[in-house]
Amino acid sequence: MIDRRAFLGAGMAGAAALTFTSVWSQNAAPNFGAPNLPATGFKRMKLGAMEVIALNDGALRRPLGEEFVRNAPLEQVKALLASQNLPTDYVDIPFTPFLVVAPAGKFLIDTGFADNGPPTTGRLTANLAAAGFKPEDIDHVIISHFHGDHINGLRKKDGSLSFPKAKVHVPAPEHAFWFDDAKMNAAPPAAKGAFENARRVIGGLPAEQLVKFEPGAELAPGIRSEAAFGHTPGMSVVRVSSEGQQFVYVADVTNVPSLFARSPDWAVTFDMDAEMARQTRRRIFDMLVKDKTLAGGFHFPFPAIGSLESAGSGYQFKPVA
Repeated sequence: MIDRRAFLGAGMAGAAALTFTSVWSQNAAPNFGAPNLPATGFKRMKLGAMEVIALNDGALRRPLGEEFVRNAPLEQVKALLASQNLPTDYVDIPFTPFLVVAPAGKFLIDTGFADNGPPTTGRLTANLAAAGFKPEDIDHVIISHFHGDHINGLRKKDGSLSFPKAKVHVPAPEHAFWFDDAKMNAAPPAAKGAFENARRVIGGLPAEQLVKFEPGAELAPGIRSEAAFGHTPGMSVVRVSSEGQQFVYVADVTNVPSLFARSPDWAVTFDMDAEMARQTRRRIFDMLVKDKTLAGGFHFPFPAIGSLESAGSGYQFKPVA
């Protein structure tokens, strides 16, 4: 078992920032305008006998302050953005779950906000419909980790389940952390909301609907989880394989890649164990570059599917056309 005491430090406050609409709203940047949302909010990709579909849930525009990158001066952060012809006063953070249409069923990976988030989020259901699916069509939901932007879409504001027929697969070490009363009681006050939110969303699921898996487990033929600890104590990524083709959903191994792929040793405010997250990022991105594996990221710019290439001391995300 990994020592999770480090997760109760500064990173816990970042975890709490992903919990409630009010916190996201405080981070909104009305003076900078609204984030750009894709005109078509889904992108299909064939993967052997399967199909992978990126489904945008929206985006948020956040002022770029000293707190966003925890271990680099703001001037350095702005310089990296400027070198890519990107704005330096704010960052747009997109939210993109993925649907895998496989012979074993329809697997939604992460969920976005549903109707629990700010006005520029909650687009998943509409984009799912545009791609030809209803919430009732989802057979399985795979959760990478328990931050609010990944789990809140499981339930609407009224408490009803967004995907009523789906089994919900969660990483066992992630579930153990957020449902540990001692860890919740030891957490800073600002972080307790993240524990409460995980229990609100996940805790009421019927026993027959909740499936806990150990990272590394095969969730269905061609769909396997892999450990990616650091951003949270039990985060897992998902590898999809079919007919010799592969795709890896990297969840929050990196936040916006223009910063944290290009400078993979930087720590976003939401990383709960920055050093472990850094090692995980390097390990997974080195593998993606070496194997030339297609990747998708929850916070990657839409269509959020593409490849990672070496760039200086880091990596560059190249989206598919």
